[in-house]
Amino acid sequence: MVANENDKEKPLTRRISAALLALGATLAVAACGSSSNGAPAGGGGDATIDGAGSTFAAPIYQQWGSNLRSQGVTVNYNATGSGAGIAQLQAGTVDFAGSDPAEKPSEVQAGKGPVAQFPIAFGAITVSYDVPGVKTGLKLDGKTLADIFLGKVKKWNDPEITELNPGISLPGASITVVHRSDSSGTTKGFATFLSDYSPAWTAAAGKPDKTVKWPTGTGASGNSGVAAAIKQTQGAIGYVEQAYALQNGFTFAAVENSAGRFVAPSLGAASAAAEGITVPGDLAISTINSPNRAAYPITSQTFIVVYRDMCKAGVSKPVASAVKRFISYGLGAGQGVERQLDYAALPASLLAKDRAQLGTLTCNGSRLS
Repeated sequence: MVANENDKEKPLTRRISAALLALGATLAVAACGSSSNGAPAGGGGDATIDGAGSTFAAPIYQQWGSNLRSQGVTVNYNATGSGAGIAQLQAGTVDFAGSDPAEKPSEVQAGKGPVAQFPIAFGAITVSYDVPGVKTGLKLDGKTLADIFLGKVKKWNDPEITELNPGISLPGASITVVHRSDSSGTTKGFATFLSDYSPAWTAAAGKPDKTVKWPTGTGASGNSGVAAAIKQTQGAIGYVEQAYALQNGFTFAAVENSAGRFVAPSLGAASAAAEGITVPGDLAISTINSPNRAAYPITSQTFIVVYRDMCKAGVSKPVASAVKRFISYGLGAGQGVERQLDYAALPASLLAKDRAQLGTLTCNGSRLS
């Protein structure tokens, strides 16, 4: 299903992804206390930083943390879901949050001060499925997907699906919908896509957000939980980030984009989704339903969210400096790590905006070194 030979999962990627996902989406590379107490993890500027949030981006932050240990930065990242990560940042129990959608104004107001949001990577939200006898070639559009997740389309050989897939023999097996049960940025991205094509979906499930009122289906926590449920259920369909889909050997659909083209999820198609989008001053971008005709339409961005003045929010200066080093690494060598893990890295123009924003972070009004 992957369109470009270079985008196929490489053995190195499989080994890295397997090791990371086996950790249960939690990185605790050292048994250190919370960084909020301001105590460095060791001498010479060493520090421990705590983060929580996006399961979508968890493999990235886990591998960055592993790579940074030798540079004196210990990263504890708990993949609780985007909503929980933002809540923990608001409460001051973590130093940074991972969130797939940008923070809403109401979330910023509930926190400890102005935030900086750094787009870090892009990844395809795959429509993964387990349909007996269908291993490749399935096509789906926004309306049909909405009807599946509404519970209106109940069988794999429903006319809505067969009309999109002439020449494919689809079984009469029942469809089992699997969705996220936690507060999830992946959910917001997927629900946004469905809402763009189906007023009926929006009426039933509500405005797209990190939680929605699912009309049907079985809930599971995290990308890893949804992946496990699909793997265990014949006839299942669900939405999972591509790295998790590849790790589990899933088959996933090509999805019709805003230009009317059916595009399979791939690194190239996820990168294309970042081209041609509007980039606001606060970098709160969205790549769902990108206007680029080469884009995979359900491509999510993911952000690192920090307070612009971390020290005023209760973070010590050594820890604030370590957070800046963590982000700086992510905007440099970390971009190569993303490609190894089947995420699309930032285009040069957006990377430059991220780096400029990084230079504005302060500690008690003074620029961080």
